[in-house]
Amino acid sequence: MIYQKIRDLREDADLSQEKMAEVLHCSQQAYSNYELGQRNIPNDILIAIAEYHKTNVDYLLGLTRNKTYYKKL
Repeated sequence: MIYQKIRDLREDADLSQEKMAEVLHCSQQAYSNYELGQRNIPNDILIAIAEYHKTNVDYLLGLTRNKTYYKKL
């Protein structure tokens, strides 16, 4: 579920895997493996994905359907 969600968020934002990899400071291949479920997503990357897309980690993990971004700046 998480893998499809990060792909959907990226595609909804009209971003390439290369751009997301750049944002996350990883290779395009590593990011592709995250989307395909071939590589575990480290916590820091998961948090960075949630922050970039203004959502929360619970949504990405499938614990809630609520996409609310609740980080206080």
